[in-house]
Amino acid sequence: MNEHWPYDSVQVEGPDALTYLHSQLSQDLRSLAVGGTTWSFVLEPTGKVDALVQVLRTGEEGFELRVDRGSGEALMARLNRFRIRVKAEVSPGAGSEGDAARYHDERVRAGWPAMGVEITDATIPGELPHVVAQAVSFTKGCYPGQELVERMDSRSAKAPRRAVLLPMPVGTVPGDAVTVDGEQVGAVTSVATTTEGNGDGVLAIALVRRGVEVSGEIPLGAPTAG
Repeated sequence: MNEHWPYDSVQVEGPDALTYLHSQLSQDLRSLAVGGTTWSFVLEPTGKVDALVQVLRTGEEGFELRVDRGSGEALMARLNRFRIRVKAEVSPGAGSEGDAARYHDERVRAGWPAMGVEITDATIPGELPHVVAQAVSFTKGCYPGQELVERMDSRSAKAPRRAVLLPMPVGTVPGDAVTVDGEQVGAVTSVATTTEGNGDGVLAIALVRRGVEVSGEIPLGAPTAG
């Protein structure tokens, strides 16, 4: 999926790059080898999602964080806001224009969220349980937002809504209601533009209310980091 991904790049380099990012991200970076990749959330102290990033370790003292196109400046600002007396520089990288149309369909088919669409300033990780499985370490120690993530996990608590992947009729658009027995239980956020492999319908990502099972729901997995 990443081959076509339009992304912004943020470089973090310096003697403290590893310790700083490890203290800020939800993923454990200590065991990430040079050349390795992983997914991580960058969270506010309240637990709200600032960014979903792909982390690449480029060297012993260097990392690249990739985030959806258009979100790089906000990610840099967030990292710099907490960077106090840290020997590591945060700078923009080259990024990639990708292929937005192909990537859109690929990510919808994978049920993978997008910044500004499924992920907004109100999103908490628990709304994206399939991403939590890839992007959160529950053994790494403290980071901003950890309290909410850990509390929900320890109590097996469910978020007020969750992302689901659904077959929907052709003509479905973002904002359309998801209904069960005539009652609206959620709303569509993203729709694939092709019907390939979906018979007479399309695939769509939707956010639905806690505790609701929707007919035809497709189990969600996550793309690999590489």
